[in-house]
Amino acid sequence: MITNELLKPNNIVVVGGSNDITKPGGRMIKNLLEGDFPNLLVVNPKDDLIQGIKCHKTVDDLPNVDMAILCIAAKYTEDTVESLCSKKNCKAIIIVSAGYSEIGGEGKELEHRIVAICDKYGAALIGPNCIGMLTTSYHGVFAGPIPTLEDKGCDFVTSSGATACFIIEEAIMHGVSFASVFSVGNGAQITVEDVIEYWDNTYNPATSSNVKLIYIESVANPEKLLKHSRSLINKGCKIAAVKSGRSEAGSRAASSHTGALAGSDTAIDALFKKAGIIRCAGRFELVTVATILRNKELKGNNIAIVTHAGGPGVMLTDTLSDVGMKVPHIEGDVANELLTKLFHGSSVANPIDCLATGTPEHIDTILNYIENRFDAIDGTAVIYGTAGIFSPRDIYDIVHKHSQISKKPVYHIIPSPYLTQDEMREVFAKGHSCFTDEIAFGKALGKVYYANRPAKEESLAKIDVAKVRSIVDGAGNGYLPPDDVQALLDAAGIARAKEIVVTTKDASIKAATEIGFPLVMKVVGPVHKSDVGGVKLNIKDVDAVGATFEEMMRIKDATGVLLQPMLSGTELFVGAKAERDYGHLILCGLGGIFIEVLKDVQYGLSPINKDEALSMFRQLKSYKIIEGVRGQAGINQEKFADVLVHLSALLAAAPEISEMDINPLLGKEDAVVAVDARIRIER
Repeated sequence: MITNELLKPNNIVVVGGSNDITKPGGRMIKNLLEGDFPNLLVVNPKDDLIQGIKCHKTVDDLPNVDMAILCIAAKYTEDTVESLCSKKNCKAIIIVSAGYSEIGGEGKELEHRIVAICDKYGAALIGPNCIGMLTTSYHGVFAGPIPTLEDKGCDFVTSSGATACFIIEEAIMHGVSFASVFSVGNGAQITVEDVIEYWDNTYNPATSSNVKLIYIESVANPEKLLKHSRSLINKGCKIAAVKSGRSEAGSRAASSHTGALAGSDTAIDALFKKAGIIRCAGRFELVTVATILRNKELKGNNIAIVTHAGGPGVMLTDTLSDVGMKVPHIEGDVANELLTKLFHGSSVANPIDCLATGTPEHIDTILNYIENRFDAIDGTAVIYGTAGIFSPRDIYDIVHKHSQISKKPVYHIIPSPYLTQDEMREVFAKGHSCFTDEIAFGKALGKVYYANRPAKEESLAKIDVAKVRSIVDGAGNGYLPPDDVQALLDAAGIARAKEIVVTTKDASIKAATEIGFPLVMKVVGPVHKSDVGGVKLNIKDVDAVGATFEEMMRIKDATGVLLQPMLSGTELFVGAKAERDYGHLILCGLGGIFIEVLKDVQYGLSPINKDEALSMFRQLKSYKIIEGVRGQAGINQEKFADVLVHLSALLAAAPEISEMDINPLLGKEDAVVAVDARIRIER
């Protein structure tokens, strides 16, 4: 629970305050004082005066307090919290000390007891094991640096205090301000997801920050994170996040293609994509993205680059091209007119290079032309540094002016931050932000511009849920037999090729006559049929059927043979995998052996709607094949999307499905048909 006292307390007590500012209790008081918090109290039995503040010997000596910040050893905190909440009507507690659930055992039990006390008395608890909180009302952290705090700055929540310090420091170097910083530490009562929920429930577009930043190490409640992040973004917010812990130590054997391709980090990616969260690789990218989000919104992908140094302009051009942005060639009468206003040797072709001798007036003229004369340009990146020969202060003032008055975003890149420290401070003092690396900026701009919009919430496709449940309820754990797989596909409304499973040679010949030639025969039993010679194509007569049946039944673990008509089309793949706490991941790509060789897959978090399904396979590198290329017909994309949507409904009806492959699906202009499928049940 996040209380008013946590955000805007009338008074704050630091329990364990100190005169030694190298200790958490001392630094906490120093930061609060420097933030001009007006009503500060201190508890320490050893001192009468701490940093100029009269010191109380015990908590019992205090008047009623709104907030308490505990900078004392873990073993003393339980009794202190009880006294504060029960006797002093305290409604907000921040515990910065360590020694709780992060060490397990008794520490975990202690943490649980403290949470129970706070819950009992309706008090908010931040931490333990955190650096504290920052708001526009108070500087409640013991670690620095302290950024500029303003109502329209970024809201930031983090599960790591040290990482928060590094992110804030990077943000200061970009000129990014904050509205609040929640360092939740162990998240004993208030988690990262709870803070996002609070942001959503209290969001006011007129007064709230519209940029939210997240650093999270473990997603405790994916459903809550998805719900409130998606809601915030639909209200007009932008959210960027770092989720650490991408890799897994070691590897595990997977019995399906989907199992090998999907993992817990894939689920995080899918969750963020569905919510519309921009995922960043680290703190530098997070801050770079935040700086872009704090600027005016970019309406198109045509960028003008203005520079006095050719190399950075070329490198930014390359980077923007790599991420799908455009640096269009500028030519014609207006371009020629602009060229006459610059020094000889300048170029306006884009990048617009005004040379190292370019003046502030030249930069002013160029930016005026971009804003008012070059209609095809959607945004401008100005790269301007110094070699230490002169101060670029006047040029930075002009860039700042245009960033204020231009309808198009103006991104300011200063590649010489060491030599321009004084000028950058002046830029930041005006509320202007900047970047120091053109490559990082270019990558982040593409990530922001092409960020996913939150997926719409839509109802599931209609399938035969009763039939699905009867099959799944009657099945044991493990892979389902072919008959049950066929029945589930039918119940889910997923078109499939006719198939018959046989266990005798005579039955195989009878089935072949019923299906018709040519046909395909596949061994039943072994998981990876192709690896053991268990798939034979284009069988054209009865003799070949009998011989193939006998050959396949000699394969180890063979329990039968499946016969299907020989179909043609583009081989596609669809898969699903249950991911703990996240539900099911759905994957799609090209099928057959290409799923293993190319690993070109896209994924979404179930349930998915039609728009999500279409977006998934349209992001494949191999999408041109799906469209049709070099005279080869494409596939019916609507029907392919329907397969994903109906699969999503099947997974909702049968959450016991742990892994599932439909590989291949055969796609043609008029149909998409499942040829082979495997479904594994795990309860």
